Amino acid sequence: MNVDIQKLIESGEGISIEYKKAGTKLPENFFESVCAFLNRNGGHIILGVSDDRSVTGVSKNLAEALCKNITNLSNNPQKINPVFLIDPKIIEYKGKILIHVYVPVSSQVHRCNGKVFDRNHDGDYELKSDVQIKSLYTRKNSFYSENTIYPFLTEAEFLPGIVERVRQAIKNNRPDHPWNELSNETFFRNAGLFRKDFVSGKEGFTMAALLLFGKDEVIQSAIPHYKVDVVLRIADLGRYDDRENIRCNLINAYDRMMNFISKHLPDKFFLEGDLRISLREKIFREVIANLLIHREYTNAFPSTLIIYKDRVETKNANKPHVFGLLHPETLEAFPKNPNIAQIFTQMGRSEELGTGIRNVYKYSKAYSGSEEIVFAEEDIFISKVPLGSLFGETQMKTGELTGELTGELTGELNFGQQSVYQCIKNNGGINASLLSKKISMPFSTVDKHIRLLIKRNLIERRGSRKTGGYWITNSSVRKV
Repeated sequence: MNVDIQKLIESGEGISIEYKKAGTKLPENFFESVCAFLNRNGGHIILGVSDDRSVTGVSKNLAEALCKNITNLSNNPQKINPVFLIDPKIIEYKGKILIHVYVPVSSQVHRCNGKVFDRNHDGDYELKSDVQIKSLYTRKNSFYSENTIYPFLTEAEFLPGIVERVRQAIKNNRPDHPWNELSNETFFRNAGLFRKDFVSGKEGFTMAALLLFGKDEVIQSAIPHYKVDVVLRIADLGRYDDRENIRCNLINAYDRMMNFISKHLPDKFFLEGDLRISLREKIFREVIANLLIHREYTNAFPSTLIIYKDRVETKNANKPHVFGLLHPETLEAFPKNPNIAQIFTQMGRSEELGTGIRNVYKYSKAYSGSEEIVFAEEDIFISKVPLGSLFGETQMKTGELTGELTGELTGELNFGQQSVYQCIKNNGGINASLLSKKISMPFSTVDKHIRLLIKRNLIERRGSRKTGGYWITNSSVRKV
């Protein structure tokens, strides 16, 4: 997470900012503050700064060891229960070494050394009465639907191999991750995906686990209104040029949506220092992750991602924390589904909370030439990411049909049809199955486009119909 450490220090302590002196060791009450932030609204802890904002620093030789200690202890149920993985960062500020610890709000109630802590503007305080603790549970459960427990949900209802795939992605992203050596049972508990509700007494896998790992039919049985409609609407504004109706688990949904974006939007590469990055991936992985992570899944409003000629627009059911337009300078990160968000972050599929929107603003100008971005938090969350003139450029570069087909035919082809035509042109003799894989387009969609291209005398079949044959472009449509 990119933070303005000077701004955090100048702001002073409050409900979401805490300073602690920590020269050579962690303060004794450090995890009490972590617990309080998890239970309230999340926030920032800065080690190496005293209460009067004077920067005392942390021992440079011990900073890495302190960070490792924080990560390990946050994953220890004897210290924080339920555990919640904290990832501290070392920052150099005015010649001193500081440790910045961002603590997200959690959808669960946490204890530190067996005690429950909450937070207000004056600092951390212990909840001692049963009424206070029960009130905290009630508040969490009413806001965070991802915690809904399904007592009869078992691993048998998970898509085969999906848990192993997620855990491998976490390991690839962070080889030293403390979750890597855990059993599946402990992993589920530590990730907040298997829990006990101490008010109702129910125990089991949560809605978050079902959405992340579940088989399609199980998800539809438990959450029948869940779907994401992904649409390309360029030529056929009344209906669509390409569409996917996604009802699978969130891990596969992310992949399918990224493939749809890759299929229909151009990429631009950008040098960031010495590193060559994909602007398309930087921007749209955050848009897609935001769409999946922050949805209110008890709301029947369908999620949509629509690619228009001038923008990509998403709509999502929401439980707003604030209302109005979100801007990087004033953004207060607040996850709607913290456990789902944590899995995506640990896999490397999204940045830490709050960084995603900032990345869209950061890279949009270089990608499309426009910064007319909208992130509007209301009961329906809306995002709009500009494409500028990219789509016109894409059709020319991908299709290369101008001057090659008659103007009449070119105008009649939508983007998907142009993609199929161009792939056949560049790979004469390709069959439909290989073509589908090459341009990451569903076989049924490729087949539909091929039938239309045949009808318009743009391509022709060669080889045996029994084996499917292969396709080449029809030279008779070329201009002489």
